[in-house]
Amino acid sequence: MNLNQEKHLQNPGWKLTVITGRLGNYFGEPARPKTVSALDTLIETILSQNTNDRNRDVAFQRLKTMFSNWEAVENAPTDAIEEAIRPAGLAKQKAPRIKQVLKWLREIRGSLNLDFICGWPPEKALETLSSLKGVGVKTVNVVLMFSCKKDVFPVDTHIHRIAKRVGLISEKTSAAQAHQLLRRWVPKGKAFSLHINLLKLGRTICKARQPKCNMCPIREVCDYYQSIVDNFEDSH
Repeated sequence: MNLNQEKHLQNPGWKLTVITGRLGNYFGEPARPKTVSALDTLIETILSQNTNDRNRDVAFQRLKTMFSNWEAVENAPTDAIEEAIRPAGLAKQKAPRIKQVLKWLREIRGSLNLDFICGWPPEKALETLSSLKGVGVKTVNVVLMFSCKKDVFPVDTHIHRIAKRVGLISEKTSAAQAHQLLRRWVPKGKAFSLHINLLKLGRTICKARQPKCNMCPIREVCDYYQSIVDNFEDSH
């Protein structure tokens, strides 16, 4: 499905505004974590792919412990990096990708510092970094949001699932398409809080299996919940 085919859906900007407010009331305004370097965030996000937060954190800490700095990682054999990041899974894929990022940085900047992208327009950062293997739209937006404090909106697995359930996007909308669509409707200045609160919702209430709809603060604007109500009423 291309983006033009999404036009049959009602513009859900109003719904996302409601969701932003209700999640803010329910979970509160999230505090921003301590800012870390863009390179740290990028590598940590690469490690997070296809694993959970705990395994990502263990792998990242092992990488930081086993190597004194990113220059040491840059010069290390790939199998040593694989061993360090093994808890994150897919080590044979992720280790070469980390090496590639460091090599690319060295070639274009002469040093292993990625903070310069914070001075770029988000579109330029997205186009440049997503040319690297294993670095997708979500990964770049995570770096821009957490390290650069840009008002961008990463769409992870939880947010993608919730967006489909509530009716912000169609069932066939890919994650890449979701980034393009949802960023238009996120209330200005609310991308960070909405991202964090949707993650909380997805991990605690709107789970992939057996979502706890009755306690969900956004059920009144959720297509999935409404379908449950309609089916219940039809059967009685």
